[in-house]
Amino acid sequence: MEALKGFDIDAPRWDQSTFVGRLKHFFNITDCRTVLLPDSRLDEAKALVESFRAGSVPPGTTEEQLHYAKKLYDSAFHPDTGDRMNLIGRMSFQVPGGMAITGFMLQFYRTVPAVVFWQWVNQSFNALVNYTNRNAASPITPKQIGVAYVTATSTALATAVGLNLYTKKAPPLVARWVPFAAVAAANCVNIPMMRQQEILNGIAVTDEDGNKLGHSRKAAVKGITQVVISRVTMAAPGMIILPIIMQRLEKYRFMQKITFLHGPLQVMMVGVFLIFMVPAACSLFPQRCSMAVSKLEPELRESIVSQYGDRVSYVYFNKGL
Repeated sequence: MEALKGFDIDAPRWDQSTFVGRLKHFFNITDCRTVLLPDSRLDEAKALVESFRAGSVPPGTTEEQLHYAKKLYDSAFHPDTGDRMNLIGRMSFQVPGGMAITGFMLQFYRTVPAVVFWQWVNQSFNALVNYTNRNAASPITPKQIGVAYVTATSTALATAVGLNLYTKKAPPLVARWVPFAAVAAANCVNIPMMRQQEILNGIAVTDEDGNKLGHSRKAAVKGITQVVISRVTMAAPGMIILPIIMQRLEKYRFMQKITFLHGPLQVMMVGVFLIFMVPAACSLFPQRCSMAVSKLEPELRESIVSQYGDRVSYVYFNKGL
């Protein structure tokens, strides 16, 4: 332990105040190779992190081993509860899960049954990801989860089917962009609905040292808005640029001979986009979000000022992913 004196396992490895620092962090924890590790290996990593926090680590433990253990811990365990997250809902599963679903949404966009099926699969996946990465300080009931899921799925289906029918006479490329419009519309509904408790009752806010100050609805709206923007940004390049690429490729004779490979090809190409876009989109805003006390609800602002005066000018909260 003496050799690790001064090492802070909870301190960010990279500067979280800059986009580049956050990008390195999310490249680290969204590494899709971690989803292949067994639960026992993840639990070992958690045990090492927790033992270091308690001031006890196995002899010979190096900083690099601690960094790797923290990487696994951050990729698989919820930041608020410390519980192991379900595999599909983890950000490290966004690339393999997202590339398969998005690739097939882009491939099977022509018929209404195919559109309905793949939008339903995508919204089921999104609902699980949103629930898994929620701010756990604001619990949500099974009924609210069900309402959020049904509402978001209905929004996606209505958007996709409606635009699919509307674009029958539009240029082919416009029809290829329908899946993105549906995904963007559904994200604007799914995430706020899944995290409605935070909007209704507020999200827990703290001072810079982590001392709880109260709950803020305005902070919740700010955090959720940033998550919606990040999710839409995550999907945008692949779902906007890839249709343009495919439309041009499909004009070549060799592509017309291998139509059965178009689906797998799009899946792989979406994967290339997502490998970069998942960490980039997660990095757009700091995970530990801040808000000026002056912008909080009057009652919370007055409570903070009366207790701390001008010593607390900003509050902090976990915006979720």
